[in-house]
Amino acid sequence: MMGPVLAACLLIILSTAWISQANGATCKKDGGVCTCNDQTKNVDCSSKGLTAIPSNIPADTDRLELHMNKLSSLPPKAFHNLNKLTFLSLGTNQLQTLPPGVFDHLVSLDKLVLNQNQLKSLPQGIFDHLTKLTILWLSYNKLQRLPEGVFDKLAELKTLDLFNNQLRRVPDGAFDYMSKLNRITLNDNPWDCSCNDILYLSKWIREKEGKVNGIESATCVNKKAVLEITEEEAAEDCVYPNTTTAIPTTIITTLASSNDDDIPELPVPQENFQKFLGYQEPDHLPTQPQCLMSISGYLGLMMSLVLTSAAILYVIHFLKKA
Repeated sequence: MMGPVLAACLLIILSTAWISQANGATCKKDGGVCTCNDQTKNVDCSSKGLTAIPSNIPADTDRLELHMNKLSSLPPKAFHNLNKLTFLSLGTNQLQTLPPGVFDHLVSLDKLVLNQNQLKSLPQGIFDHLTKLTILWLSYNKLQRLPEGVFDKLAELKTLDLFNNQLRRVPDGAFDYMSKLNRITLNDNPWDCSCNDILYLSKWIREKEGKVNGIESATCVNKKAVLEITEEEAAEDCVYPNTTTAIPTTIITTLASSNDDDIPELPVPQENFQKFLGYQEPDHLPTQPQCLMSISGYLGLMMSLVLTSAAILYVIHFLKKA
């Protein structure tokens, strides 16, 4: 009777090894597509054409680079085992939404890059657990509004990039809790200076002028500087979609007559982005990277399958005898 027992043990071991290899192919050394550095704890999965985040990213990863891929969505628990992460780059993807709570376990995160995506809105409380964050890039998206208090927990934030979005206003008090902020970009947004909602931003810019870099570049749709807007000019009580206030008739007419096809494509400052990330051109770009394995990984997988099949036949043989 020892034969079947030994065979069953062998089957379990081989099956476990095979499952581990099939699900753990994140790093190139294991047959995956990402470059992993055990010394720096850096996992580089950038520029691989990924449509999904690789599974089994090492839990002690400090820096995770996923920029320049084809990610259109994120699983809600995509980063829940990565509480050591200090740098996360998701820039230059196709993200349209962010699931609530997706960043909640990243309590050590220092830098978060989300620029050059397709984000139109942010979930309530999306950054509430990122209390150590110092840099947040949200530029080159399609943000139309900011949730109330979205930046309230970011007391350590020093850099906030919001340029080149579709923002017309910010909630009252939106920037009040970022006491260490020394750089913010607000330009290339269609700030609506006919509505009194703009008065908070105008006052905040005047108060921070000379203390926070980049704020003077915020201009209204009529090209007037936001900081120059007076209460008389911003007299309308406007209401925007998904907020507590209605769009003035003039704005509705303008929106109805606009055509997305007439909006020119804006150049993407890839050089600055790459410099920030320390990016280098990859030596190859696989077409279906999430399905690819190295030759050694493939051979190892095939060997595991062969041995597993042999073990199964071995068990069946002895069970028949028994």
